Amino acid sequence: MRAIGQDSLGGPEVLKIVEVGRPEPGPGEVLVRVHATSVNPTDFWHRVTGGLAGGPIRLGWDVSGVIEEVGLGVTLFEPGEEVFGMPLQPRPAGTYAEYVVTPARHLVRKPASLSHVQAAALPLVALTGWQALVDTARVRPGHRVLVHAAAGGVGHVTVQIAKALGAYVIGTASGPKHDFVRGLGADEVIDHTRTDFASAAGDVDIVVDTIGGEYGPRSLWTLREGGMVVSLASPAETGLAVHARALGFRSTFMIVEADHAGMREIAALVDSGRLTPEIQTVLPLEQAARAHEIGETGRTTGKIVLTVAD
Repeated sequence: MRAIGQDSLGGPEVLKIVEVGRPEPGPGEVLVRVHATSVNPTDFWHRVTGGLAGGPIRLGWDVSGVIEEVGLGVTLFEPGEEVFGMPLQPRPAGTYAEYVVTPARHLVRKPASLSHVQAAALPLVALTGWQALVDTARVRPGHRVLVHAAAGGVGHVTVQIAKALGAYVIGTASGPKHDFVRGLGADEVIDHTRTDFASAAGDVDIVVDTIGGEYGPRSLWTLREGGMVVSLASPAETGLAVHARALGFRSTFMIVEADHAGMREIAALVDSGRLTPEIQTVLPLEQAARAHEIGETGRTTGKIVLTVAD
């Protein structure tokens, strides 16, 4: 089968089409014929650093496709069913490929209202937003939530999830993206290129920081008593917790995990019309390197999707 591989760590140019054997599902697993996958910042980091594996891996965690085979004991799905999800994260999944094997419970049925391209754009970013807001910060109706990079991949779905959960949502984005972010449901949008968000946003209960660096420490100044920063940017942000405690706040670094229950909640939000992915660019699998080049500009709105099968 065709897949995207790399022989060395480095820039987008290391990505190439390779031929590898088609995997076989084991007990509790399914084989998915991949129709589409999507590009996420974690892919860039793993391409350059090797991530936790320390060397080149087969990239990709998002998948939307069709069940090809089921392994021993699988009762959730049958061949021919359309599914989507985020297999194996934080372990390598290798969804930049024609087929992928995954535990059956890392997938759910694809909402009929979504194409495979749309569905592939959602799992990692939507699970990240859901786990940050619900499992980590325990958002409640009326909470004030500040989402950094609100027009980006994680940001644009986190805004929608926060609104669906009854929060008052403030987003940071450059001026040209304000109408888009408001259209997602944001109650306020701050132009971070012109305004100090730490002064403009106040009495915040939860900050979802997708950027890192100075954004974490500065976000602490937006919090009200009992407030929390959920950092998604880098393990280095764990040091922010000490600073937060000194000010009477909380901060934690979060890694998204494969999550069947979370995916069912995400599918329900899609079905209810409260969650829709924004697709900026769609490219064929062969152009994975180009997709990474576009993504690493940091100026994307929504997601970049790779198509694999028709």
